[in-house]
Amino acid sequence: MSAYGANPGRSGHRFSSETAQAVYKSREQCAELFGAEPENTVFTLNCTHALNFAIKGIARNGCHFVASDMEHNAAIRPIYAAAEHYGGTVTLFEALEDEEQTVWNAERAIRSDTCALVCTAASNVIGLRTPIRELAALCRRKKICFIVDAAQGAGTLDLQMSDGINILCAAGHKGLYGPMGTGLMITDGKYPLNTIIEGGTGSASESLVQPDFMPDRFESGTINTAGVIALGAGAEFVRRRGTAVILSHELDLCERFCAGARKNGKIRLYNEITRENADKYAPVVSFNIEGLNSSDGAAQLSRHGFYMRGGLHCAPLAHRKIGTLDGGTIRFSPSVFTTAQEVDLLIRELGIITR
Repeated sequence: MSAYGANPGRSGHRFSSETAQAVYKSREQCAELFGAEPENTVFTLNCTHALNFAIKGIARNGCHFVASDMEHNAAIRPIYAAAEHYGGTVTLFEALEDEEQTVWNAERAIRSDTCALVCTAASNVIGLRTPIRELAALCRRKKICFIVDAAQGAGTLDLQMSDGINILCAAGHKGLYGPMGTGLMITDGKYPLNTIIEGGTGSASESLVQPDFMPDRFESGTINTAGVIALGAGAEFVRRRGTAVILSHELDLCERFCAGARKNGKIRLYNEITRENADKYAPVVSFNIEGLNSSDGAAQLSRHGFYMRGGLHCAPLAHRKIGTLDGGTIRFSPSVFTTAQEVDLLIRELGIITR
């Protein structure tokens, strides 16, 4: 805040220029992590903001959207809002552990008027991964835009724009280890997007029309300078540590948690991560404690130092899919800093609660 407190790209003085350079360095760091061009890397308020840019930006009159049955409200609400506004429709397809069947389900949902397929990289409720490369190939064949919600996958899964993703949206505060209130929209430039916000960009200021070049087209107003510089540091941390190393560590912890929870007859697991199926999942496990709703169970754990979210996780489609729409679940989602000892303490605490 003290070193880069000026408005980047808005003044010619040294303070502003140094801030602009720091912001651009962060843009490069974020772009490099996903194999993208810095100019096509847009800083947003969060992943929801990015998904609104992408979904409402691609929408046209009579457009048809296809999405999986695990989408977060950050994606599904803008989809339905855009469809309603433009007189369009929405079709959901079932995502399964069987990747071939998932792609087949998605292909059946695509129509001649489909404008985009929107899909989460991994469910934020049960961690189930979707076959991104195969779905991208399907979208190329069908000549439709492929939008990926990478909120639960960025930083752990090796997601690259070269996989065939047209627009990737990510949260800064999850696996990218940035601050709250930061996010990314990254495009490959193949699908022009309408804007939903216009304003000052510090560029082409003589024009009354929003710039048509990236990233300025989608960065109206003063950006969260401190946030995006910190997000760049987070992306660089992930790149240096390596997504494969981070994923392996977190999946090991999920497997450890599942193995311990299975021994407790009063813990219900809604997805189990094992060595045999770990390649199908991101490091997320949903569970409940017998006799407690998810909010009460999370509150009890919180009193003993274990902070996990209970409820519907803003993902009613996923909870309907696993039969927990009425009460939700508690979500175990470790980070690169979580240790095996902490997982063992959690298992022990669950044993005390369920005695």
